[in-house]
Amino acid sequence: MSTTDPAPQGPGSVRLDAWLWSVRLFKTRSAATAACRAGHVRLGDQPVKASQPVRVGDVVKVRQPGWERVFEVTRLIAKRVGAPVARECYVDHSPPRPSALTAPVPRRERGAGRPTKKERRELDRLRAR
Repeated sequence: MSTTDPAPQGPGSVRLDAWLWSVRLFKTRSAATAACRAGHVRLGDQPVKASQPVRVGDVVKVRQPGWERVFEVTRLIAKRVGAPVARECYVDHSPPRPSALTAPVPRRERGAGRPTKKERRELDRLRAR
């Protein structure tokens, strides 16, 4: 490299699993890899491997229980950064989260102990399992 060449501004591409982890869409890189392997992550409309390179402008779709999130890559990073910086690396085009997923978790009275088998069945019936 000669002295007249400009310094590189960053990588041209980053591994998909590393980018998903670094922008805090997954808690661990292995969780991002597992999601890719299971087919829950798509680049454009194609299922991809964790090693697939991601470039600026790509659309990444992440399927989570009950909804699909859509992100447009605006900046590439390979190291995990703080949440405010991570949010600058993508544009979230996801539809609003379904209200069924934001329902509060039922709580038992303090000191009531574990639910009985009958109570568990009633809870399952309420949750429509």
